[in-house]
Amino acid sequence: MSDDHQPEVVLPEQLRILILEDNDNDAALIVRQLHKAGITFQSYQVDNRDEFLDQLRNSPPDIILSDYNLPSFKGTSALALASQILPETPFIFVSGAIGEDHAIEMLKAGATDYVLKNRLTRLKPAVERALREVEQRRERGQYQEELQESHKQLRALTAHLQSIREEERTRIARELHDELGQALTVLKMDLSWLLKKLSEIQPPLLEKIQSMSSVIDNTILSMKKIATELRPGVLDDLGLVAAIEWQASEFAHRTGIPCTVQSIEEIEMGKEQSTAVFRIFQETLTNVIRHAAASHVDVVLSKHEKEMVLQIIDDGKGIAKEKVVDSSSLGLLGMRERAFMVGGVVEIDGKPGTGTTVTVRIPVIRSSGGN
Repeated sequence: MSDDHQPEVVLPEQLRILILEDNDNDAALIVRQLHKAGITFQSYQVDNRDEFLDQLRNSPPDIILSDYNLPSFKGTSALALASQILPETPFIFVSGAIGEDHAIEMLKAGATDYVLKNRLTRLKPAVERALREVEQRRERGQYQEELQESHKQLRALTAHLQSIREEERTRIARELHDELGQALTVLKMDLSWLLKKLSEIQPPLLEKIQSMSSVIDNTILSMKKIATELRPGVLDDLGLVAAIEWQASEFAHRTGIPCTVQSIEEIEMGKEQSTAVFRIFQETLTNVIRHAAASHVDVVLSKHEKEMVLQIIDDGKGIAKEKVVDSSSLGLLGMRERAFMVGGVVEIDGKPGTGTTVTVRIPVIRSSGGN
């Protein structure tokens, strides 16, 4: 095996080498070759299973050099024990003539390398390569841990931002309804009062007041629509089932596409869960409008043991498999992320020409503070 152009290995100040060898002369040759190669180490020679196990458990080595055939303890058995107790520790066979088949079996079983006793000059590059691979695995493991932690922090931040966003939507919706709604209502009442008090009002002025009254009516309707879209009051006041039925009715009224809802009695869920399911439902209906070309939508809301299941089934043109897993489909990614944040999943199944089914599964966790 060539080690050309490999990065230099930084060896531990005192490398611990466990040598499993019953022949003292062979063990001495191995030690001499390692010293000759300029490796600083401390070696421990054992020749039986009990001593080998004691070293693995109580004085873990940095690398293991093992003969293949020992009178009372096979090298393959030693490899199996080392793989169980110290799976990250390199294991190199240093033995006499080894057939190619045996060498391949050893490597498949987990051995790092093998060196023939009549070619001990290969011992140094074999040790360095083994330690290099250990360091690379450790670095990859560290990077993986850091990446997982980064994903965890990102998801926590996403959940926090979603929560803040919903709170802000609720606050704005309430202010629109309470503050702006009241102000517009008072203004409407004032105009009505003027119409009653002005007995001899000129037609142009009458038309102006009536026009202003009409503008106020339209503004009130627009304000209520905006407030409802920001945060439907029915979700907080009547619960998830009523909110889904209301949204389905709004969808059918706006698009002309029939949307039927089959549901059980109200499901008691936490506020975050209810919000997540409702937002996923809204996003799914938006996708139906944009992409499905459907003529009908069926919605089924049910509960199975401790799991809430929402299915949205359309008879449209169907979603292609590559779109389901497309990382650029931000809407689908957002749906999955919303479900993930409350411990659930979103499954999307569709075939071109047969429609699409979106299934949302959320574990039911009751909120102590209510919904």
